[in-house]
Amino acid sequence: MNVVKPADSFEIPLTPRVYSKQFGEFIGIGPNGNLWVEDCDVAELAETFGTPLFIISESQLRHTYRQFRDAFRRHYPDVEILFANKSNNGLAIRHIMNQEGAGGDCFGRNEMYLALLAGTDPRTLVLNGSNKQDDELEMAVQNGLCINIDAMDEIDRIDAIARRLGKQVDIGIRLKLDLEPLDDQPGVPMHGPGSMKAQSDSHKWGMTREQTVEIVKRAQSLPHFNLRETHFHLSRMTNDPAPFALMAREMVTWSGFIRDHAGWIPPCIDIGGGWTFGKWYGTGPNSQIDDDSAPTPEDYAKACAAAIKGEAERLDLPLPKLRLEPGRSISGPSGISVGRVGAIKRGDHKKWINLDISTNHLSWAAILDWYYHAVPVRDADAEPTETVDLVGSLCNSDEIGPHRKLPPLERGDLVAFLDTGGYTESCAARYNAQLLPASVLISGSTAEIITEREELREMIGRFKVPPRLLAQSFGGAVAAE
Repeated sequence: MNVVKPADSFEIPLTPRVYSKQFGEFIGIGPNGNLWVEDCDVAELAETFGTPLFIISESQLRHTYRQFRDAFRRHYPDVEILFANKSNNGLAIRHIMNQEGAGGDCFGRNEMYLALLAGTDPRTLVLNGSNKQDDELEMAVQNGLCINIDAMDEIDRIDAIARRLGKQVDIGIRLKLDLEPLDDQPGVPMHGPGSMKAQSDSHKWGMTREQTVEIVKRAQSLPHFNLRETHFHLSRMTNDPAPFALMAREMVTWSGFIRDHAGWIPPCIDIGGGWTFGKWYGTGPNSQIDDDSAPTPEDYAKACAAAIKGEAERLDLPLPKLRLEPGRSISGPSGISVGRVGAIKRGDHKKWINLDISTNHLSWAAILDWYYHAVPVRDADAEPTETVDLVGSLCNSDEIGPHRKLPPLERGDLVAFLDTGGYTESCAARYNAQLLPASVLISGSTAEIITEREELREMIGRFKVPPRLLAQSFGGAVAAE
């Protein structure tokens, strides 16, 4: 396997575009008044590739990754960014992350396979998951990934595989942090209701202090095991950096506990993802809470680095290597999703704009009440004079943009939803037998398909009809004769 080496020393230069209105460094309103991604008119892209359509700016993806990397490196001596593959697991996206020097968070066998297929250095990959299967554990051991243990029986299962293959294996431990100071702090309900501590306590991930010590002691007795890190993921529950800093500090506190009770000091802590980003026009959960006052990568880096350094000094611990797993905060701003207007309906109190893009394609709009800013593709800065509901064509309410201020739209017009590069394609569904959209990657004035539009035969091809049902449906007349 050819491994793609980190590209820090020969980075592709990036020049942010200047638009009449900026939606990002590489997305905005172009010289003809239409929405542009890099040097491409989105209206032309929609006519060329069809709708619904996912569009990714390669330059924006690289730029946002570098913002995180550089911010944390400014404040901490040893940092590794592991892109959360689940946020956008396209092969082209993984190649770009490899070229930028990013590692990867893999959740399950298939995400791991895709990362390896793209040539990612296995030493920069971690395998997470609460119910890992034997085949994915074997793939991880065979290829040299770090496995973050998240169940008591995993250690014996991994040991058996390592012995059989004659392989050394790097392991980490996913923690169930206490997070007592977050007990009275509300959080976006990513993992059920309640405070950030309540959500963390109630979800399925992580090992208690006592379980962690037991795992460490057991791993120290096994010749095939290399203890490498501890891991935690707060998730996207807040746009305040303080809880993330508190989480990072508590990971170091647990390092002191592990040292005192098992004689091992974690050389690396992985503080997961959940990092947010803000836009002047708003984005994120529960309407527009992530505006231009939202924290930046610099804010997160400064707060987390100070917390780790302070707690390490207090407990007389060496500074650990720091890993973090941004996903949506890197992939999200790089993408837009485009739909075409169909039926327009007016009631006594509402106007509905039906689109061929739906909550199949923007699932978080329905599941998490996620706000994606919507703009017309043509004449993108036209005065918004109407309040409408943007809806898809599914047999449920299918609201992807309720109560939006937009200019008048007609059948055939195009509407784009911004900041949809994360958790759109990777969460896309086929409800009502809708086919999955194509994805197009933009680099300057070049547009290339990176995910083919699904065809009916591909969707139907997964179905099978047992012979007995065929006989009952079509053989009745013959049998009667």
